[in-house]
Amino acid sequence: MNKFKYYFILIITCLSLFSCSKDDNSIEAEPLRDFQEQFTTDNTTIEEYLNSYYINVTNAPGQPEDQDVVFTKIPTGGSQPSIMSYLNSSTFPKLIKKTLRLHEIDYGIYYLVLREGTGEKPCNVDGVLSSYRGQYLYKTTVSEVTTLTSTQFEEVKYPQTFLNLYETIMGWSEVFPEFRTGDAPVLNADGTVTYNNFGAGVMFLPSGLGYYSSGSGSIPSYAPLVFSFKLYAIKRSDLDNDGIPSYLEDLNGDNYMRTFATGVANPDDFDGDGIPNYIDIDDDGDSYLTRSEITVNGVVTPFASIPDCSGNTTNASRIKKHLDKNCH
Repeated sequence: MNKFKYYFILIITCLSLFSCSKDDNSIEAEPLRDFQEQFTTDNTTIEEYLNSYYINVTNAPGQPEDQDVVFTKIPTGGSQPSIMSYLNSSTFPKLIKKTLRLHEIDYGIYYLVLREGTGEKPCNVDGVLSSYRGQYLYKTTVSEVTTLTSTQFEEVKYPQTFLNLYETIMGWSEVFPEFRTGDAPVLNADGTVTYNNFGAGVMFLPSGLGYYSSGSGSIPSYAPLVFSFKLYAIKRSDLDNDGIPSYLEDLNGDNYMRTFATGVANPDDFDGDGIPNYIDIDDDGDSYLTRSEITVNGVVTPFASIPDCSGNTTNASRIKKHLDKNCH
């Protein structure tokens, strides 16, 4: 009797497991949403946030809280200026909207400039040392009343490592080049570092320039993102390891280098082979590696020391001697 009971339980268990497995396999993943439709939804959410929230910014030069920003919802009947009221302002804070062509649609990106900064601008493939706080926007509906809310998912107050914009979400690589670093950092006696006059701002990103359908950690899929940030320092990259810093391969000097569709002229693709200079190990297409063309006696020469065809080494004239075939 006990033996029969054992086999009966075993059979029932196997059937249950098979049933569960079959149900799991029948679950279909949600189809990827249309980029244009999702951007329209995200943009509506972002603009609602910009119109219904105001900011308080801390101005405390030399202190860690300098340019901290707090977002607060405007109460009913409140007179606080909305974030949207700073659109194209002639003074700071200044809200700016730029357009980026991606996923075959035009994304509008809002970013708020609290302070531009006084130092150098990164290009979109450089590393940045930045403190930041990230939030995602979402809507909840209770008793037919829809409420827009933000939830913080990450904060880095004292950054220790550089984040390469080439490897971050697209929104970061589009917004950071609009800001500058500040004064040279000051090392204090207690080992801390003080930053002054750095660029600071806020970016409001549709999900297509964030994590889109995948989400990340606690960030749900298709969530618009809000990042407040401070740009402390830049680390120049050389992505193709050709001996020339990537930002100097930005030939039109706009701080952005991209891969374009076939047949579209790329201002940063000197030889027109479809590979932009910053990831092209032979920028001029002469079958000689760029690195070998700037090597003297087996040593890669600092780019700033390479003269042009006339022997000049000024910033304006030394842009890639190896690109000028008359110098070969």
